[in-house]
Amino acid sequence: MAHPAFSPGNTALVTGAASGIGRAAAERFAALGLHVVMVDLAGDRLDETAASVARSAKGGRIAAMSADVSDPAAMATLAADVAAAFGPVHVLMNNAGIQPGSALFGDVAAWDRVLAVNLHGVINGVRAFGPEMIAHGAPGAIINTGSKQGITTPPGDPAYNLSKAGVKVFTEAVAHDLRNRPDCRITAHLLIPGFVFTPLAAGGRTEKPADAWTPEQTVGFMMERLERGDFYILCPDNAVDRATDEKRILWAAGDIVENRPPLSRWHPDHAAAFAAHLAGDKS
Repeated sequence: MAHPAFSPGNTALVTGAASGIGRAAAERFAALGLHVVMVDLAGDRLDETAASVARSAKGGRIAAMSADVSDPAAMATLAADVAAAFGPVHVLMNNAGIQPGSALFGDVAAWDRVLAVNLHGVINGVRAFGPEMIAHGAPGAIINTGSKQGITTPPGDPAYNLSKAGVKVFTEAVAHDLRNRPDCRITAHLLIPGFVFTPLAAGGRTEKPADAWTPEQTVGFMMERLERGDFYILCPDNAVDRATDEKRILWAAGDIVENRPPLSRWHPDHAAAFAAHLAGDKS
């Protein structure tokens, strides 16, 4: 059964909507007959994307609204503007994210910006829109975009990993809070994409790698899992299936349980054991 928040005439708001997964989500929601508020930084890309989505919408209104998700005051203003123009929000997708790269002792400005957008942007979105979503009493869904890098935390980009680990923990707290509120009809979900060919992950490439999913595939999978009521929407891609993801996640948790070195998956002393684990060798 489809999540009741996605009923025609309801309102969805998507941040980071000018490209990638955000744009694909806006297109999917518009095709379902929802009103869609597309939020991103002001510019031609947002305006052009919103105009494109509007041309294929199935009866709902499409609006482009600019806001810096890292600014709580800007998000509060956005919430007031959306309420005035569209009424209650039923679907909130906090998707805006950046990945400029980071190093442990590198530029602190990069750290600050990644945490401000990727983590505080999600927190600000929930805090700006969540109370009214709860209060209006209709079914709703809050979807926060996380990352597998926030779960298995591979070396190479610690600021991004930290931001997405924070999104996971925060979204778990949101889900717990919502399900313990009497008569609350809002659900929370953590979208965990695989390798998706978006501007964030393109790395200068102009053609989609064979291993990557498209944003549309990712959103399609998300909608299927929302119908099932999943909280952790763990997406595969063309190179990594769910079974492999599960083994990687279990190994990461096992570093604590087995008292291995942190990130032992990439530690030379544990490489053979991890390979055996991945292959399913229990000997």
